[in-house]
Amino acid sequence: MIPFKDDNPTNRFPYVTIAIIVVNTLVFLVELFHPGGMQAFVYRYGAIPRELLGFSTGALLRVVTSMFLHGGLFHIGGNMLYLWIFGNNVEDRLGHLRFLVFYFTAGAVAAFSHALSAPSSEIPMVGASGAIAGILGAYLLLYPHAKVHTLIFFGFFIEIIRIPAFVVIGFWGIIQIFSGIMSKGLAAQTGVAWFAHIGGFLFGLLTIKLWIPKRRSRFL
Repeated sequence: MIPFKDDNPTNRFPYVTIAIIVVNTLVFLVELFHPGGMQAFVYRYGAIPRELLGFSTGALLRVVTSMFLHGGLFHIGGNMLYLWIFGNNVEDRLGHLRFLVFYFTAGAVAAFSHALSAPSSEIPMVGASGAIAGILGAYLLLYPHAKVHTLIFFGFFIEIIRIPAFVVIGFWGIIQIFSGIMSKGLAAQTGVAWFAHIGGFLFGLLTIKLWIPKRRSRFL
């Protein structure tokens, strides 16, 4: 099941959503062509759980930089697709500046959620997934019945179906929770920060009403 657009119009142009997508794409290109290789770049700017819980200035700054790093084409492609589908509506509801703060706050909560689930890990966490999970949680609460155009695979056949957002996002959320629980029973690292997704998602779901401005303005 792959969503690719929704039927939820906006009143504001999503400047921030587009800017985040552009910056993520540019940083990914820098990763690909970094002289020291992608791995060195990730270890330098990724958020390492063990260091993050030490609350050093450098580790806290890497919480921000890690949100713009990705481990591969499918990683960034999937993240940016979900950000494009769901981010513009949340930005429209919150306003540009408030949405930007919400995005980074969700990403920070996600990073610490992962760090608390793996406090001794020295494997860097990268990706916009945690922040985007916050957007998904917000969208689920704000627009649960919005229709999302989704690719459904039936063997070799593909069907496009309009599915309510609560089904699409709810299915995504169930996968994250199930995978997170299963990952704690595995000796080896799964390579996915499931609890970052869960933390970001719950943050968006539980706090989005607090972020909605009382008055509608152009930027706030």
